[in-house]
Amino acid sequence: MPVFTSDYSPSLPFKNGHFNTMYRPLFMKDICSYLRKRITTWDHDFIDLDFSLVGSKTLVLLIHGLEGSSESKYMASNSKHLNNKGLDTVCFNLRGCSGDDNLLLGTYHSGKTEDVDFVVNHLLDNYEYENLIIVGFSLGGNLTLKYIGEQSENISPKIKGGIAVSVPIDIASAEIEMDKLKNKLYIEMFFKTMKNKVLEKAFKFPEYNLDKAQLFKATKFKHLEHLYTVPVFGFDSPEDYWKKASSKPYLSKIKKPTLLINAKDDSFLSKECFPFEEAHDSDNFFFEGPNYGGHVGFMTSFKPSDNTWLENRIERFIRENIQINLM
Repeated sequence: MPVFTSDYSPSLPFKNGHFNTMYRPLFMKDICSYLRKRITTWDHDFIDLDFSLVGSKTLVLLIHGLEGSSESKYMASNSKHLNNKGLDTVCFNLRGCSGDDNLLLGTYHSGKTEDVDFVVNHLLDNYEYENLIIVGFSLGGNLTLKYIGEQSENISPKIKGGIAVSVPIDIASAEIEMDKLKNKLYIEMFFKTMKNKVLEKAFKFPEYNLDKAQLFKATKFKHLEHLYTVPVFGFDSPEDYWKKASSKPYLSKIKKPTLLINAKDDSFLSKECFPFEEAHDSDNFFFEGPNYGGHVGFMTSFKPSDNTWLENRIERFIRENIQINLM
């Protein structure tokens, strides 16, 4: 019955979910020096992988969230922390997120695990690591959980487990939450880059008949999915996308030690995104639902050195449950 009682206890200001969500990207100074490797995909595109190496036999694959990258503060802080504990890391920049636009019309979406599979196999085939661990945040966490679940019967023995943070595992109900007034500012922030990317794709690919007027009017993720995700990736409708991309149906299939951390005050998440029952019924899927933490926040205080709860929690799960030796 792997449901953890969380020890996360922030100071008073960080008990506000919105404050906790915004504090990390706005005020934390985390950076990490990477060595970039560009790999060519099977469909004649490219993916940029950013390595930070300390000479370990274990590699942690980090996957960012919506419109993030290897430069996202949570990616840099976890990469540095894991390096300090003796583990190599590689940040997977999803297509179109590395700073260079990818070559194809299609970029990424919440369920595009074929790209995860390609990257994992590239790492296993080209590097001599004994262990591979996958850690994903938000959208990247959905990819992590879905991949480990759907590949459960064929997954490489070198993949020892995974960790996912702040994940909308049930996309349909999470989008209802995102449409609420409390998340209007976040939607506007996401749409600044997402709409520009869709416009750029329409310019580069004239055969993609984008309704620009509808794009400019879009105020919900469903609107963008109708204009871009559905036609570009071949879904029947936004609802079809939500059903096929959500990781929740795959949680019961997970056969490697895998942890999901979702804060109860995460304004992006619906009640369906707290899978206590799935964790109770599993030997391998673990769930932790702290009362606080926001969305990929988990800050503790205004003192930077105190703000490592998430990094320490990921490290502890790797050490205690995935059972990888650390420094």
